[in-house]
Amino acid sequence: MIFNKDTAEKTAELLLQINAIKLNPENPFTWASGWKSPIYCDNRLILSFPSIRNYVRDEFAKNIEKQFGKPDVIAGVATGAIGVGILVAESLGLPFVYVRPEPKKHGRQNQVEGFLQKGQNVVVVEDLISTGKSSLMAVEALRNEGANIKGMAAVFTYGFSVAEENFKEANVDLFTLSNYENLLDLAVQKQYITEDQQSTLQEWSVSPSTWGQE
Repeated sequence: MIFNKDTAEKTAELLLQINAIKLNPENPFTWASGWKSPIYCDNRLILSFPSIRNYVRDEFAKNIEKQFGKPDVIAGVATGAIGVGILVAESLGLPFVYVRPEPKKHGRQNQVEGFLQKGQNVVVVEDLISTGKSSLMAVEALRNEGANIKGMAAVFTYGFSVAEENFKEANVDLFTLSNYENLLDLAVQKQYITEDQQSTLQEWSVSPSTWGQE
């Protein structure tokens, strides 16, 4: 679910402007999973544009506090959300931790890096939601450390039904700055894509794992 419509449209426009999101239905990308996709999203680019990263920081800080209440800790999912997560934590004056995909192989073998006490309220910051599996693995790691997860806030979600199911099953509320639906509407409005291309992009979102396989 998006925080609000105005933020969703503005975020989508900014991501398109800096090519953090690329739309190419005629020459689709191949994801690491092997899926063919007419969209590629790299929100790490946000950090390279000061005015845009500040906008993302401020929208996260404002909407996280409004939606979840002020948590005790902000957690970022490694590696894509570490930078943005730190910015949000700094804005809210909160401690920050980050979550590795798996425990470190040596030393203290931490998966959660930073100081976290049992029972603390945590909001998790993520850059991108596809199926939600890696994001929810971070939630599980935090819960294993005794954290109380208030919810997750992400820059962008593709809005896959499987992600909605995964978050519901994990009992985690997800809110995003923008999503696929608002992106496509904005992209047509600003003439990044045609209405025919929009139809192709909408078809992909219905069955992304099989799209483009003939």
